[in-house]
Amino acid sequence: MPPVLKRSRSPTPVRVGLAADGLSPHKDKKLKLLASHAIASPFPDFPHPTPAEAAQVHDVLSSAHPNIAPARSAPTDANDSAGTCGKVPNVLESLIGTILSQNTTSKNSTAAKRGLDQKLGRNNFAAIAQAPKADVVDAIRTGGLANKKAGVIQKILQEVKKRHGVYSLQHLAGVLDPDAKGKAKASGDVVSDEEAMKELVSYDGVGPKTASCVLLFCLGRASFPVDTHVFRLSKLLGWVPTKADRITAQAHLDLKVPNELKYGLHVLMVAHGRRCSGCKGGNRGKGDCVLKMWLKEHRGVKDEELPELVLKAEEAA
Repeated sequence: MPPVLKRSRSPTPVRVGLAADGLSPHKDKKLKLLASHAIASPFPDFPHPTPAEAAQVHDVLSSAHPNIAPARSAPTDANDSAGTCGKVPNVLESLIGTILSQNTTSKNSTAAKRGLDQKLGRNNFAAIAQAPKADVVDAIRTGGLANKKAGVIQKILQEVKKRHGVYSLQHLAGVLDPDAKGKAKASGDVVSDEEAMKELVSYDGVGPKTASCVLLFCLGRASFPVDTHVFRLSKLLGWVPTKADRITAQAHLDLKVPNELKYGLHVLMVAHGRRCSGCKGGNRGKGDCVLKMWLKEHRGVKDEELPELVLKAEEAA
């Protein structure tokens, strides 16, 4: 039996039930689930991917998509946080942009963020939080699910202000804010990955994937978000068990994928998932695909088995 996979750091204990800090049962359930997967995989006996497998797939995808830069670059204010998975230096803007990018195309989410900036001001978080919800809905309508996303964004902003005294999450990046209070005004020390993830998912409407995107693209941490593309390809590659859902898949892969590969592998898998028709169910699992070739060469999968694997991965995702 393989050893239980463990992180090198110990997670901060999480309260169970309606805690003294006012966590709702829903928030506390998320935090309890996160803590249970912080140091051990939900599938401790599942051996894939090995570090070698992760490196091989990274190299295969890098060769197949040479125009995709898998190396990390610093976040910049010139980016659109909704079109670059939150790759901006402002943590709160990154979180909002990532929420806007959910369940829509990059074009639509970028237009939604642009509409929000034009109507209420870029990073004018007070105006967004205090505006009539209808105004926020109208501003982000092009991104889809506007009513739901507007409510989530406004509630997060109001909660951030309530907790920290300012509309800021820069303490997660180790940046002091003299106007903040509590943990947000602490010391300017770099917050651990676990603490950053814990705070982000404690906000209603923020799940592990959204929080992981903020960690990876904004905070420059070693985190491995599992979106629809990454989940589908992980199923195809046999990197997660059949019973895995996206949350447990992310918990498993975040432990299994080497830190130095997380950024590049995530970016490449998303790009490949969008571009390649040979590993999509719409093509009945047929057509050329470098990952299908990898499965043949490294996992011994036969040609006649590949279409069924593709269709099963598509159905699972």
